[in-house]
Amino acid sequence: MSTQEHWEKVYTTKQERERSWFQEYPTTSMEFFTELALPKDVNIIDVGGGDSHFVDALLDLGYTNVWVLDISSQAIQRAKDRLGDRASNVHWIVGDVLDFSPPTTFGFWHDRAAFHFLTSPEQIDAYIALAERSIAPNGYIVIGTFSEHGPTKCSGLEIKQYSATSIKERFAHGFDRYTCIENVHTTPFETTQNFVFCRFQRKA
Repeated sequence: MSTQEHWEKVYTTKQERERSWFQEYPTTSMEFFTELALPKDVNIIDVGGGDSHFVDALLDLGYTNVWVLDISSQAIQRAKDRLGDRASNVHWIVGDVLDFSPPTTFGFWHDRAAFHFLTSPEQIDAYIALAERSIAPNGYIVIGTFSEHGPTKCSGLEIKQYSATSIKERFAHGFDRYTCIENVHTTPFETTQNFVFCRFQRKA
């Protein structure tokens, strides 16, 4: 089964609250975002956004240039169905992030729990190079991954754990001014998952 087929199956067979990563409201991501007080027309992308409610929160705040990228067409359709008429205010892209050719640069790049599925050095390097090309000078990236105290798998797939130090080292070439926190996510099943969230600013 290909990676895309795997995620299509997940989003076809499981409802929101049957998936461990579900959040009614993306509190940590939004705290990182709102601290920046970015202009309403800034280009924002949610990488691996699936049917996350991050896009809802951005639209609620009046942001007008929101992009959602996910490998699963089913995930994108679920998000569109949930948003209804508001879905037309979002740029939707179905595809693998490593094959993504951005049509614009972004002032804010968000990735909660997609980056840690890249486990080979080649995949990781390609992702970081893409982020460096795609984020505007002085723009921001927020990455959330399983921490070294978190799970070693998600949805049956191997992941790569990170600490604040190790993720900082990965992004040090093109980014600086970092802020990292440890975060505990409570799943819909009342279990917990340990995350590390980091925000970096693209070097000018």
